Amino acid sequence: MIDTSQLLLAEYDQIKQEQRARIGFRDNLIYATLGVMAAVVGSTLARTDHLELLLLLPPMSVILGWTYLVNDEKISAVGRYIRDELAPRLKDLAPDRAEIFGWESAHRRDARRKSRKRFQLAVDLLTFCVAPLAALTVYWMLGPKGWPLLTISVAETAMVIGLAIQVVRYADLAR
Repeated sequence: MIDTSQLLLAEYDQIKQEQRARIGFRDNLIYATLGVMAAVVGSTLARTDHLELLLLLPPMSVILGWTYLVNDEKISAVGRYIRDELAPRLKDLAPDRAEIFGWESAHRRDARRKSRKRFQLAVDLLTFCVAPLAALTVYWMLGPKGWPLLTISVAETAMVIGLAIQVVRYADLAR
């Protein structure tokens, strides 16, 4: 018969496996975003008479940025679940009530954590929000001024600003 501690450890193994997979996927989204940016900017530079190609960057950045943000939040949610739910339940079952999964909390007490979180916020905003806003600015300054493309660019600006707000909200600077 399987006891409660074995079930909880099996659950821990499963959610840590999911967390590791999400970390790998999330981190690769940065590279994918940089690749998309290089492709859009390269195509635009190769065909200077088609600056409207820059309008491809904001929606791609928002899609990749939102996917990054959702995965990052799930990674954090797994950590919270382990710290707040799973570890206390296992600790109650341990004969000596020893600390369980200490690393899940220890790395959050690092003195430089807040500065790293602020720097990560800056990188996320730069990658997923500032770069597409820069592309829009170049388009507005140098691109064709037809109303359909200007309307699209305004909608894209709203999308990027919406993503920036979400990136800041989920930055986890306080904890």
